[in-house]
Amino acid sequence: MSNRGGFHIDWPIVVMYFALLLIGWMNIYSATFSEAYTGYFDMNQNHGRQLVFIMGAVVLISVILILDIRLYTLLPWPIFALSILSLVAVLLFGQKISGARSWFTIGSLAIQPGEFAKVAAALALAKYMGTIDFQWKKLRQRFIALGIIALPALVILPQPDLGSAIVFSAFIFVFHREGMSSIWIFLGVTLGVLFVFSLLFNTHILSAILALPFLFLMYRYRKGRWAQWLGVLILVVGFVQSVDFTFNNLLEDRHRNRINIMLGLEHDPQGVGYNIHQAQIAIGSGGLFGKGYLQGTQTKFNFVPEQHTDFIFCTIGEEWGFVGSVLVLVLFASFIVRLLFMAERQKVAMYRIYGYSVASILFFHFTINIAMAMGLFPVVGIPLPFISYGGSSLWAFTILLFIFIKMDAHRKDIW
Repeated sequence: MSNRGGFHIDWPIVVMYFALLLIGWMNIYSATFSEAYTGYFDMNQNHGRQLVFIMGAVVLISVILILDIRLYTLLPWPIFALSILSLVAVLLFGQKISGARSWFTIGSLAIQPGEFAKVAAALALAKYMGTIDFQWKKLRQRFIALGIIALPALVILPQPDLGSAIVFSAFIFVFHREGMSSIWIFLGVTLGVLFVFSLLFNTHILSAILALPFLFLMYRYRKGRWAQWLGVLILVVGFVQSVDFTFNNLLEDRHRNRINIMLGLEHDPQGVGYNIHQAQIAIGSGGLFGKGYLQGTQTKFNFVPEQHTDFIFCTIGEEWGFVGSVLVLVLFASFIVRLLFMAERQKVAMYRIYGYSVASILFFHFTINIAMAMGLFPVVGIPLPFISYGGSSLWAFTILLFIFIKMDAHRKDIW
């Protein structure tokens, strides 16, 4: 590869990145604000520590942009292997925090390998798919690509950290861009809807209702495809009938309770449903223009647990109101659209695939976190990119993003 193409950083995406960092820090400061601790650089407070994490992110950015671009094409497999080893190590030797053994602690610093595993998986997947003339219809290539994504997710699940594990399903958008039929996305959505309906309604009645259109199709194609429709019917009914067993035996109590709260099957505003109940109150109380910066009563009196991390959007909703929340959503949407635009202009397949991986992961985090705060998705502990408090998530998202910015800066290179 020749580097004669020059170095062209996409400044709009960089500006949006730092805008999100600023919004994040301001809301972390507000979420943990106390009259007794007003210093911006107080290391005993979350906002002070977040400044240190931001400075660390700037250092990481400098290193990523300085390193030779060829390293990002030579090292994906060693990085992926190291990531898997770190996930196994944290499962065996990590510290248990909030019920999950997901952290290495070094003094006061806690590192979560699961966050960095997304970067490793994105690089490995882009390396594999981008260097073999990948074709989704080829079974062997498809299974290897799926295995790259499934391996870290399966290692993360026993921690247990369901939130970090399900993030890897975001790569379905990458596969779709590279040739996977839309029918698979439709199938995934359909299974999700069937899962919810199976919890809300009697599974025997639901199975009977679902059987009617299939029986019609079997009759309609009785001289041709009836056997195929019969097979699909058996699979659908089997899935519906297995939901109760899966829900009651494979999920943990906390996950079952959160799903039941979300679906309205349980009402426990002082217990399991406390977080969601208070989050909805905080967001709703903001009204059109919000209560004003540092003026949120739900925020100030700590009614919403984890409001500086997973529920940081509640602070935005309460203090910035509907208008401020929409502006943040527009900024995030513009950020994702810009990433997709950058991915599509890549001449190198690996760069394009990696760009789509970055956009997919950030979109998934953004969507699930907002839905979680609004009670539209079970609480699974997914941070809001660049806004939630935390060193591991901020550094992992920064590395993920700026490796792609580095790739994009070399998009005019001659290979």
